[in-house]
Parts: sequence; structure tokens; C-alpha cells
Amino acid sequence: MKEKSTKGIWKVISASSMGTMIEWYDFYIFGSLAVVISTKFFPSDNPTAAFLSTLATFAAGFVVRPFGALFFGRLGDLIGRKYTFMVTLLLMGGATFLIGCIPSYETIGFMAPLLVLILRLLQGLALGGEYGGAATYVAEHAPVGQRGYWTSWIQTTATVGLFISLMVILATRNILTPEQFDEWGWRVPFWLSIVMVGVSYLIRKNMDESPVFAKAKSEGKTSTNPLKESFGNRYNMKFVLLALFGATMGQGVVWYTGQFYAMNFMKTVMSIDSSQVDTLLGISLILGTPFFVFFGWLSDKVGRKYIMMGGMLLAILLYRPIYKQMYETTSVKNKTEMVEKTTLLAELKETKKQTMDSIYTTNKEYVDGTTFQEIKTVHLENGVAIIVDGKAKVDTKTTVKINSSDNWALVFLVFIQVIFVTMVYGPIAAFLVEMFPVKIRYTSMSLPYHVGNGIFGGLLPAISTYFVTNAKDLGHPEFYLEGLWYPIVIAAVSFVVGMVYIKNKDKNAHE
Repeated sequence: MKEKSTKGIWKVISASSMGTMIEWYDFYIFGSLAVVISTKFFPSDNPTAAFLSTLATFAAGFVVRPFGALFFGRLGDLIGRKYTFMVTLLLMGGATFLIGCIPSYETIGFMAPLLVLILRLLQGLALGGEYGGAATYVAEHAPVGQRGYWTSWIQTTATVGLFISLMVILATRNILTPEQFDEWGWRVPFWLSIVMVGVSYLIRKNMDESPVFAKAKSEGKTSTNPLKESFGNRYNMKFVLLALFGATMGQGVVWYTGQFYAMNFMKTVMSIDSSQVDTLLGISLILGTPFFVFFGWLSDKVGRKYIMMGGMLLAILLYRPIYKQMYETTSVKNKTEMVEKTTLLAELKETKKQTMDSIYTTNKEYVDGTTFQEIKTVHLENGVAIIVDGKAKVDTKTTVKINSSDNWALVFLVFIQVIFVTMVYGPIAAFLVEMFPVKIRYTSMSLPYHVGNGIFGGLLPAISTYFVTNAKDLGHPEFYLEGLWYPIVIAAVSFVVGMVYIKNKDKNAHE
């Protein structure tokens, strides 16, 4: 009997996980390509502002996730888990494909960022309905006492989706020349989404409804107004707020720091070559992903609370030392330059607007094998540098290619952050499912999850990058660490609330 139920739940896990993984892939392609996208859909006059605008658009998809949670959560509690997250899958896939079809800013002007924003908002709404449905669906199929283990497989999908997005980008970069990738190749990962969504739709179409929900529906015990019962009921609202401020808020910032902020930090602050960052991040994710399942399984044995709180505490204490070590490991200021191999090339280059730019390319090599390239572009008008705010308008792009030793050091430092992620994220689905009754579970658990991850977590890359940029402009010696104050403070608040108010005991997901 147990063997049969295990076989059945593997089918549920596979179908749920594949769809959820594809939705995360769709969602994170945008973030993984943020550096490239900033040059396509936003004015090129100010690269830093364009990058921040891209991160803000990326964040917009997160901000609307709670609205998706309310809308689709209500549908899920009214009509069922299965049909609701089939709709979210198609909405997400369509929006992702269309982002890859939007003409650049140079072609259609401000319509480009506007269309990207609209599609990004649709993605956020879809994801808001997806996760709660998948987590609830799996939890309601899981044997009693094993919910942490089985729902942790859903927890791996976000990281696997990010990993696949990085691998697809790397493969596309390797197949095409840098010029081809920059011109049109970056669109390919968006277009591929439609194929994966089609396959996932066919798999999900053959799934059965959650037995717990089907039973509640046949007995007439489903909610007629999930929103009112979830948030108009004072007793239930207390648990919604506790889930948000005591768990998902801290979990959200730890998740995005360990994966997305780490990636942006290495690409933009440390100036490491994009392909190297994608590869080392991919390795860290492969090494770390099994720990989602481990900590989910462990939470069935020892309870959810202390594992999640432990992950937050480690992150609070170790983020600054870890990022300081990351920065110092690859900083060329700490390396010995081979002066005789330094080259400087100056050239005039015609732009697409038929004006000329002066381009100065400096290449340096270091004793340990690190290479450094700095390209300074001075924008000219009638042969004279354009002056903005009393200074010549100059764009600087720096690329550092690191050696094997530094590469593995960074893999280790990112891997540690992924462990923090697995500790807070592995048990969270089971924890949330166990807080709420069947008839309003989809709605009740989706909102705190998506506020914690969508608002507090999703805003992290934009807010932290702004803190770093601001500190650098002010001449702060450790400017690169300033962005960490945001996740540290949010996680600290969540840790205190969670330790004081969350009880380390299980409730029955099948009540």
C-alpha cells in the first residue's frame, strides 16, 4: 500500500514540479539577462540608471505577486487546485515568449519599456497563483508525517528554474558570436519558453484534483468566500501575519541574496565576466539543491521552526564577512600586475546615430592569471566631448576574467549562501500548509508567501544595488557591503518575531 502511494505521489511531484520549474525559468530569465536587457529596452544615455530601471521592472513582477496570490488563490479554493495552476502556466509562458518579441528602445522608444513592464506584471500575477497551488496540491497528496520531505521537492524548482535559465543563456552565448548574442541571441531563451510550457501543459492536463480538496468539495465544505474567511476572520488573519513577519519575509530576503543578489554583485560590483559568473553560480546551485530536500526531510523529524530560524541567523551573522571575502578575493588591487603586458588602444568608432565616439581599451594581465579589460567610451558631438553636469560624458565597462583558484573560492562562498537558502526555504511550504485549514488554504498561504518573497525579496536587488551605488558615489571605502543592510535588517526582524511567536509543532494538513 505504501509503495503504491509513494508511486502515486512521485507522479504528482513530477507533474507539479515541472510546471513550477518552467514558471520560475520564465520569471528568472529576465533577472539573469538584466545586464543585457538594460541596454535593449531602456535609454542608453545612462547605463547605471538603465540597469536600475531594469531591476525596478524586474521587481515590479514581484510586487504584483500578492495580487496574483489573492486572485488565483481565491479561484483555487473555489474551483480547485488543478485548473487554477494550469491557467497560471499558460499566462506565464505567453508573457515570457512575448517579452522576447518586443522591439528595442531604439526602434519603438518608450513603448519598449512600457510593454516589458506590462508583460512583467502579467508574469508576476501568474507566479502569484502558481506556487501556492503547487505546494498545496503536493502537501494534500503527501502521507502524514512526510509533508516536509515531499513539499521540499517543489522548493527545489525555483533554484532548478534559475539554473536552467543560466544554462540556456550560456549555451546560447557559446553557439553565437558575442555580436549575434547582443543583437538578437538574448531573445532565444525567452522564445524557448513556449516549447517547455506546451510540454508541461500536456502533462498537467492529465493530473487529478487534490483528493483532500475533492473530498471537501463533495461534502460541501469548501469556502464560498475564501478572501473574507482568510483575511476578514481575525483568528485566521493572525496566522497570516505571523507567517509573513515571522517566516516568509526573512526567507524571501535570504533567498534573493543567496542567488540573485550574489549574481548581480559579481557581475556589476566585482565586474566578473558574465559567462564565468553564470557557470560558477550554476555549480553552486547544483551542489546546494539536494539540501532543500534534506532540510525538508529533517523538518519532519525536528520541526520546521528551528531549521528556518537557524538559516536566518547564519545569514544575518555571515553575510558581511562572506561578501567582503568575495570582493577581496578577485579585487585587482590585491594582485600583482605584469606591467610589460599592459596595452592601451585608442580608436574612433561610428555609432548607429552616425556620430563618432572615442573608445579607449586598456588590457592588463596579472601574475596569478587574472585578466582585466576596461573600455572607456567618450561620446563626441562635432568632434568634441559631450559635457553633462560639467563633466565629459564617458561610459566605462570593466570586465575581469578570474583564474581557476578564485573561481572555486567564489563557488564555495556562493554555495554557503545557497545552504542558508535551503534551510529557510526547504521547510517553508509544509510550514505554511500546516497553518491553515483546507477550505481557505490556497488563499491564506499564498498571500504571506508572495508578500514575503514578492515584496520584501523581490525588491532586494533594486534596493541593495541602489545602496551600493549611492555609497560608492559618496566615497565609502566598503561601499560594496552597504547593499547587505537591507537583507540583514529584514531577516533580523523576521528572526525575532519567529523565535518569539512561532511554535515548533505540526498541524494535520488533512483536517
